[in-house]
Amino acid sequence: RRKSMSSYVAKKTPGDTAWFTRDRFGMFIHFGLFSMPARHEWIKKIECIPEEKYDKYFKYFNPDLYDPADWAKQAKAAGMKYAVFTTKHHEGFCMFDSQYTDYKVTNTPYGKDIVKDYVEAFRAEGLKVGLYYSLIDWHHPDFTIDWIHPRRLDPDAEEQNQGRDMKKYVEYMHNQVTELMSNYGKIDIFWADFSYTRRPVTPAGIRDGSAPWMQGKGKDEWEAEKLINLIRKLQPGIIINNRMGVEQDIWTPEQYQMLDWVRHKDTGELLTWEACQTFSGSWGYHRDEMTWKSPQMLIEMLINTVSRGGNLIMNVGPTARGYLDYRAEEALKVYADWMKYNSRSIYGCTMAEPEFVEPRGCRYTQSEDGKRLYIHLMEYPYQFLEIPDMAGKVDYIQFLHDGSELLFTEHKVEHFSMARSEKEGLLVIKIPPVKPNVVVPVIELILKE
Repeated sequence: RRKSMSSYVAKKTPGDTAWFTRDRFGMFIHFGLFSMPARHEWIKKIECIPEEKYDKYFKYFNPDLYDPADWAKQAKAAGMKYAVFTTKHHEGFCMFDSQYTDYKVTNTPYGKDIVKDYVEAFRAEGLKVGLYYSLIDWHHPDFTIDWIHPRRLDPDAEEQNQGRDMKKYVEYMHNQVTELMSNYGKIDIFWADFSYTRRPVTPAGIRDGSAPWMQGKGKDEWEAEKLINLIRKLQPGIIINNRMGVEQDIWTPEQYQMLDWVRHKDTGELLTWEACQTFSGSWGYHRDEMTWKSPQMLIEMLINTVSRGGNLIMNVGPTARGYLDYRAEEALKVYADWMKYNSRSIYGCTMAEPEFVEPRGCRYTQSEDGKRLYIHLMEYPYQFLEIPDMAGKVDYIQFLHDGSELLFTEHKVEHFSMARSEKEGLLVIKIPPVKPNVVVPVIELILKE
């Protein structure tokens, strides 16, 4: 008798990730002052922009076309079940009305709390709500200059560090996280970003990054355990990522497609993980960036991630006026068109049981109750799909997008050009020689009990 539940058991986490691993697909939103220069969210660091120049963005920030209800509708249509929004990125600018700084959206020409409107709009569409908060802050006067700070190459950078007090910054940061966890109702995900304790590789001719004052920051600098306890006290049902340098609920490989389920580096245990990816090569709005992913690649990334037991969160970078540009909307539409008919192979699904071996050019997902196996045809095989060691295990087969029956034979290939090729255990699915009008067609196998 077939197992009724997936045999894969991930490492136990402090928070309850059941909804997260069921929903599988989310939207990341990188929005801030960096949307105005429109040439990368790390622009302040990349170009070593001084405060007086970067202040021009603060002076003129006015996303007058910001419509989070429209974003939420597009996310929902795309099949996304949750979202994560940048309340403060590394630049230090706050997209919420914090009482601890003047460097916030309510002091710009726009004048309104963007986080508040985001939370309300996405919650109204039934989506889970996540808040991103950068542990890094290149604006705060007490955040010490290090090897990724915009002021790192100043001749007097070491002297500028004199008098900076990370303890004061950490108090500020903990106070702001308290606001975020207290003032916006139920928050489902806290997405911290990020710890960087390793020593940098310093190019020739650049100041030696191994100097003590240039070192990065990690869990001790953030007082991470204290911050995590605070978050969980204020939001008992929340889940937290692992980027404070302390293991929590979600591991977050970035801009990388995993070939297998992510495992703990020490114990080998399976982990709850989320691939965070972009539609193009940048997180923030980048006007001239042109490496936008094809429809095939977008769909394959989602399938590949779930087929290895993970979640996918795909990023949009709104324009400085607050709308999603045509390229982002087109990418979301790719997901909407595919998920409308094929989401059953994503939601509540995970890596297929080890007994099921993927044929070439295919990715499997399996429902967590074990009753349905989904074959995603990344490469269309033209007329026959041969699957070894599957005979006797299948009750019914259909295309998922339209529910149309697919005929199959067991232990043999029946084709006029072949003298009845036989092979023990072989399952042969007959499919139309012309690929259906679906980016990646999905075959649904209903397994025998």
